[in-house]
Amino acid sequence: MDFRVFVEPQQGGTYADQLAVARAAEDLGYSAFFRSDHYLAMSGDGLPGPTDSWVTLAGIARETTSIRLGTLVTSATFRYPGPLAISVAQVDEMSGGRVEFGLGSGWFEPEHQAYAIPFPPLGERFDRLTEQLEIITGLWTTPSGEKYDFTGKHYTVVDSPGLPKPVQDPYPPIIIGGQGPKRTPALAARFANEFNIPFVRLDALKAQFERVAAAVAEAGREPDSMTYSAAFVLCAGRDDAEIARRAAAINREVDELRSNSPVVGTPAEIVDRLGPFIEAGVQRVYLQLLDMSDLDHLELIATQVVPQLR
Repeated sequence: MDFRVFVEPQQGGTYADQLAVARAAEDLGYSAFFRSDHYLAMSGDGLPGPTDSWVTLAGIARETTSIRLGTLVTSATFRYPGPLAISVAQVDEMSGGRVEFGLGSGWFEPEHQAYAIPFPPLGERFDRLTEQLEIITGLWTTPSGEKYDFTGKHYTVVDSPGLPKPVQDPYPPIIIGGQGPKRTPALAARFANEFNIPFVRLDALKAQFERVAAAVAEAGREPDSMTYSAAFVLCAGRDDAEIARRAAAINREVDELRSNSPVVGTPAEIVDRLGPFIEAGVQRVYLQLLDMSDLDHLELIATQVVPQLR
């Protein structure tokens, strides 16, 4: 079982806050530091304001040495595919080949309205996501010295040199996720190294993993060519008082958290509650750390939970 740290900086977090979490995660042996890609807080005032995901990861790439870095997930509505391919490849080079690339269709309409970003209907967003994946992987895999062309409904590429290339060959691992029953599994089977499902209960996770596995088989891929992961909000403590304190710090109720996430409770409880998810196929867990000032939270999991599940 692989454990990663996942933060939501749009809720209120500076670059320094994120760097502190990434360095702590690296020191504690977590395999990766991931962040969301949002420009507007879903609750609260969001002060001091959002940070751009790839600008942030570029900085963290130069201030860490071994931890992998990525997005869960970059919104395809925020960037054109060509510049996005350049940014991700550049951060991969800056990190020495430690980037992982999550890409999704985008979903939070208010942030688009707040920052003048077009927000097309869902079907078009998914079509654009598909074309972006085709273009980005096409640019990255075009042999040096050759040109790449693409003609789609929403994007056209003419005589691109497909530069720069990522450090990782053929390119950074791609993560696709979500709960869509048809197009999402098919897209993951076509492009992804990892499938992620965030914040769902066990029955929904099982059903979606089964759909993805079927799509992987239909695509002619080996079953073990796909990594299956899940993201859960973290609220752990050595006793009930510590659990309650951490729940209050993120303005959540303990009972509500327990009903929605298996990584809520004491270390022993979390090990037990993760068991059915592991049996259902979860190979990697993203721990959503909502209070970035609480680095002891990460240490508790790293020392009391992770050793029992590795």
